[in-house]
Amino acid sequence: MTAMEILVIILSIFLALFLLVGIVLAVLLVRVTQQIKRVTATAERTASGIESVVSGVSKVATPAALANVLFKQFGKRKKK
Repeated sequence: MTAMEILVIILSIFLALFLLVGIVLAVLLVRVTQQIKRVTATAERTASGIESVVSGVSKVATPAALANVLFKQFGKRKKK
């Protein structure tokens, strides 16, 4: 075997290793991307649910706060 044949063999082995590593990394990247999509979808649903709860509470809280202020004002007038 000549030096060039040995060099070709070494380079082809490294090329095969890098190709396998690249394929494994690509598969892992796809899996991580899918997990990120699932997490963001869950976070979006949670934020939407919290937003609807806050909206419902604000609809109830605003009239209750207004009624509380009015009752305090009428209570002050009755005491006078």
